[in-house]
Amino acid sequence: MSYQFIAEHRHEYPITTMCRVLEVSVSGYYTWCKRVPSRHSREDAHLAERVKAAFQANRGVYGSPRVHAELQAQGISCGRKRVARLMREQGLAARRPRHRTITTHSDPDAQVAPNLLQRDFHADAPDTKWVADTTYIWTAEGWLYLAVVLDLFSRLVVGWSMAATVVCESGDPGVAHGYCSSPPSKRLIASQ
Repeated sequence: MSYQFIAEHRHEYPITTMCRVLEVSVSGYYTWCKRVPSRHSREDAHLAERVKAAFQANRGVYGSPRVHAELQAQGISCGRKRVARLMREQGLAARRPRHRTITTHSDPDAQVAPNLLQRDFHADAPDTKWVADTTYIWTAEGWLYLAVVLDLFSRLVVGWSMAATVVCESGDPGVAHGYCSSPPSKRLIASQ
């Protein structure tokens, strides 16, 4: 392993200095350089090409057990751990499917709230139009649900709420009522 390190860094540092620091002989390093690769390392190089070909032929989704099975089906005899090592050395890792959390459970019989804003996000006075939204954030303890209420006139947050479960099932943008900085006016249009 020391000789491999010296070979990789020979253009950056003098070989004699690296040999002294790593406590190996200079003659041993040069002997290692002239040595022909062993039969096992030659087989590894050939098998690594086959492993990479099998991995790429399956769109990079196969891990070492499946690549091993693929090689066995092709009549190539090798060990599963050897395939895993060769994949690791080449940086081949199976692509995992993306985690998709289903957050919307629509009720087909639910009543749809009317669209009072009609996509008019301009407000002429404060506390006349509020909008709300909920989002979820992954934390080490699980999902954290955040509900925020914004005043469209000032674009400031007038209320927010966090919980470990879905905060608002009813669609009421006043979900953050406990944290509101100002009371709503009588002419308020609230939309989510």
